[in-house]
Amino acid sequence: MKTRSNTFQLEKEIQWDVTGPGVKRQIMGYDGQLMLVKVHFEKGAVGNLHEHYHSQATYVVSGKFELQIGDSKKILEAGDGYYVAPDELHGCVCLEEGVLIDTFSPVREDFLRASGLLK
Repeated sequence: MKTRSNTFQLEKEIQWDVTGPGVKRQIMGYDGQLMLVKVHFEKGAVGNLHEHYHSQATYVVSGKFELQIGDSKKILEAGDGYYVAPDELHGCVCLEEGVLIDTFSPVREDFLRASGLLK
């Protein structure tokens, strides 16, 4: 298993993985303890409610999103961010096309498998 990404990540050289209608992601760097992922949403696309054991912190690069974390909902725009504790239910609806930068700890091995980086 490759335990880390290449040192430099060039957007034009990284494949986009389609994860659902109107949603795609690029893995921008990782090792066993940390992962950085760029996620592009088309307007109206949904990040279905889900939970995972990873800690997550996300930065809104562009667009507008309705976020649900636990029982709370909030509208976030470019420049905003949020934190999701391990095993906390969360998801979003994209209100205006945009990009999120997700960070995870530890690495999301499921993302690596889906993109063919982990067998």
